[in-house]
Amino acid sequence: MAVTHTKIAWCDSVWNPLRGCSRVSDGCRFCYAERQAGRFSAPGYPYEGLVRKTSKGWTWTGEVRFIEKDLTLPLRWKKPRRIFVASMSDPFHEAVPDEWLDQMFAVMALAPQHVFQVLTKRPARMHAYFGAHHREFPWGRINEAALRLQRGRVHHDARIPFPAMRPLPNVWLGCSVENQSTADERIPWLLRTPAAVRFLSAEPLLQHVLMRWWLEGNDSSGHRPDWVVCGGESGPKARPCNLAWLRGVVQQCHAAGVACFVKQLGSNPYEEYPPHHGRSLPWPFFITLKDRKGAAIEEWPAELRVQQWPRGA
Repeated sequence: MAVTHTKIAWCDSVWNPLRGCSRVSDGCRFCYAERQAGRFSAPGYPYEGLVRKTSKGWTWTGEVRFIEKDLTLPLRWKKPRRIFVASMSDPFHEAVPDEWLDQMFAVMALAPQHVFQVLTKRPARMHAYFGAHHREFPWGRINEAALRLQRGRVHHDARIPFPAMRPLPNVWLGCSVENQSTADERIPWLLRTPAAVRFLSAEPLLQHVLMRWWLEGNDSSGHRPDWVVCGGESGPKARPCNLAWLRGVVQQCHAAGVACFVKQLGSNPYEEYPPHHGRSLPWPFFITLKDRKGAAIEEWPAELRVQQWPRGA
């Protein structure tokens, strides 16, 4: 049985019908999934051939595999869960064909008791998959895939209405942004993609990001994010996270009335103090925390103890 439990604060379980990925931006530099895959990449292990060892550590090879035996796992989970989809891949990676996505979204349609959180660093591909116009949605293919799953299964009795509700009410679509350039590039694609809930994951947060313009609904799509998750980077080579960057995300969300969820401060959080005592530049004061990921909320400044959920969640 695949491992599905997780310590990720904003979900209950992970579901990995895909394995493998490749780096796409600076937020991928110290990817936790690469390190995890490296631990299980020996001959005969699940990630054999999907990562390679370099002088700088493990890195993805770019191959992505569809794990058919794990496809229907959520259909066996009766108790409602928040499920992070493809935590060891990117569901909209260029190596993932539409046929795999059709089957994955069919499972989501067949499991309305769960919430599926689909996160990508490739929102342009996500937008292309769902179509630029409502008439171009892939719902016919998704419905066909759902019918095939229903005919072939004995453990699941649910039926979905055909054509399936569009967008699926239990599917949240999100994109990762780590700095201003990725925010400027990716957020518009997300907002133009139909979804019941749209969310941003500002983790690892690598600089102050201005996002209030989108949070206030000024995009030409007429939509805005419903939820923002933010956090500092964790792991053995984690880059520093200025707590002012996290405060900036929280303040922008509050000003716009958007739910915000601070996940962690990261492994190297710091406060930046203004110049004084002869210093001409601001200087950082690194904070020592007992939790190595900075995930213990009791250790945080009071104004960062914010863990909200989107409306109706």
